Amino acid sequence: MVEAIKPLAKSTSRPGAVGGLGGFGAVFDPKAAGFSDPLLIAATDGVGTKLKVAISAGKHDTVGIDLVAMCVNDLVVQGAEPLFFLDYYATGRLDPDQGTSIVTGIAEGCRLAGCALSGGETAEMPGLYGEGDYDLAGFALGAVERGALLDGTAVAVGDMVLGLGSTGLHSNGFSLVRKVVEMGGLSYGAPAPFAPEQSLAEALLTPTRIYVKSCLAAIRAGGVKALAHITGGGLPENLPRVLPEHLAARIDAGSWPRPALFDWLAQAGAIPAPDVWRTFNCGIGMVAVVDPGSAEALSAQLSASGEQVYRLGTIVERDTGPGAEILGDPGR
Repeated sequence: MVEAIKPLAKSTSRPGAVGGLGGFGAVFDPKAAGFSDPLLIAATDGVGTKLKVAISAGKHDTVGIDLVAMCVNDLVVQGAEPLFFLDYYATGRLDPDQGTSIVTGIAEGCRLAGCALSGGETAEMPGLYGEGDYDLAGFALGAVERGALLDGTAVAVGDMVLGLGSTGLHSNGFSLVRKVVEMGGLSYGAPAPFAPEQSLAEALLTPTRIYVKSCLAAIRAGGVKALAHITGGGLPENLPRVLPEHLAARIDAGSWPRPALFDWLAQAGAIPAPDVWRTFNCGIGMVAVVDPGSAEALSAQLSASGEQVYRLGTIVERDTGPGAEILGDPGR
């Protein structure tokens, strides 16, 4: 399997990456990547119980993209460019074909993010994992020039809040999703109730969108004050993380079309609206807080980069309420 994935790792090579798979550690030269005085930023994450859907469906070629996405999207919100990625793949009994399929997705995610797949660990642990089960974890290292760190301190009243469309559930809320599927007696091979042109597995396994290249370009264009990756906790919990304590985001729930997937989950699972908002991204995978004078130009640039861009609302003074106030009917 290691021999099979070496070409996959090589295909992700980028300036600064030194050597290939097989060593005891990954070597990277930030100076060769074009940085003069970089701060290093690290992120680690996993795919969670979305893996159970992949295992049930026998489809393993996209969860690697999810793994990379969950890490590198957390780097770019601080203005960091992902440099290299390491993966951890653990299973009870190694299936080389399955493992190669997983790493194929990881390599694709790295190419989409512009980072090198520099190594990882494949662990075979019989007795710890059930038959056919496996787990994935990822680690990404990025860099940002010392004076360009994006930390949200520049956010001010009147700034615009832009939302970038998600590709579906991304990699959060799957324990609840699997429960809804189980309660409905649904098969992952059957047509998705909200998208009958796809199987339910195909729809649920749509990989997490990687926002790195479009967001880095927007940051370099100027006017971006903060970015928030919308993961577990949704908009209400993730957006306030990048705002000063005295400010809040006022969001219009009708400013973007919520994908049918989320409405189906809410209805089929009888999930209360607040729980829907705090479990799923509801169609917005990344948020940018921008200077109002730059909002139009940045929206056009992000759209040209392939993003679906929505004007969600504005930044206001915060009283004793939540850091993200969502106005309108969330279950429209």
